[in-house]
Amino acid sequence: MSRPRIKPEHQAYRTIDGNVRIGSVIYGIGAEIEDPDGWVWTLTEAMDGTRTAAQIAAEVAAAHPRLPLPAETVGSAMADLRDAGFVDDAAAPLPAGLAERDRIRYARGVALLRWMDLSPRATPWDAQLRLAGARVLVLGVGGTGGVAAQLLVASGVGHVHVVDPDVVELSNLNRQVLYREADIGRPKTDAAVAALRALNSDVTVTGERREIRGPGALAALLAPDGAPSPYDLLVLGADRPPAIRRWANRVCLALGLPWVEGGYRGPLVTAGVHVPGDGPCWECQRIGEDARRDLRLAPGQSEEAASPRMAWNPASAVTAGLSGTLVAHAALALLTGVPPMRPGFRYGINLMALGEPILQRHPRLPTCPACGGAFSSGGE
Repeated sequence: MSRPRIKPEHQAYRTIDGNVRIGSVIYGIGAEIEDPDGWVWTLTEAMDGTRTAAQIAAEVAAAHPRLPLPAETVGSAMADLRDAGFVDDAAAPLPAGLAERDRIRYARGVALLRWMDLSPRATPWDAQLRLAGARVLVLGVGGTGGVAAQLLVASGVGHVHVVDPDVVELSNLNRQVLYREADIGRPKTDAAVAALRALNSDVTVTGERREIRGPGALAALLAPDGAPSPYDLLVLGADRPPAIRRWANRVCLALGLPWVEGGYRGPLVTAGVHVPGDGPCWECQRIGEDARRDLRLAPGQSEEAASPRMAWNPASAVTAGLSGTLVAHAALALLTGVPPMRPGFRYGINLMALGEPILQRHPRLPTCPACGGAFSSGGE
């Protein structure tokens, strides 16, 4: 590391009792370091990206002549800060595979990734480079999928392939913000590809009009000719047929393909994050959530009485946008590792109770009909 610096987003400050707080005041990122002799504060101040590690060590030692501060001690402290994710290299060049145009386009996104990233990296552009090399299939480009596709393309995912069987209708436009009135009557994939290419010409965007009617058709889409899947991730925005999530779960388990999905039921907006072999699968989660809920149904009543299914889902641009945003955030996290995300859970927001956190995480089931104990528990 040529010019170690405390990340700009992680700038340190001193507390009233002399400790050093670093990493911002956001929960999950910041840390507090005891500093009775004051040299840690001097160290963080010297790590501003203008000095080499040797120059920093010498400056800290000179500022505290009464302390035994050999270069090894200061170097060890710098290494600890780096391992904790608070340090990057101010002199790191833009990595091969990215151009000066990318530096300009993605500078603010990279700063956010750097802020959330608590892994030591050779360059803050490492996560963006991963996005540039990623291939994602978005199945269903309506409300959720359309917003997710927009966000993935804007973020610089290298290749996004969109699939949908429908045409744009007037009734779509209250929530499917990828489309315009002029698109009415066009296949969604045609309109989506045009809009996404116009958003980011540096990303490869492809599409096909195709209906998925069973797990075999989904497997053929994700892994043509039975070959390994060319995709790094499936984003499932479709909610029809009703069994499509179950199909996606089984097919992705067989292919070892990570996938995310999301949607909305009235004011409840959620997204699910699934990685085969790492924690519970979608069906483990579904079984666990069904067991958790106590609907207190009278004898003879079905779950439909408490949670009715409608021919179409009441939705707005807000619920669809939130759903697509949650899905895109999970997708970007899986593709880059920023922020770290342990899969096998569902999260979201209830617009009727903003203070109620939605986080559903259930253990993997050895008797699950889908994964059936065939995978590691992933720490569950």
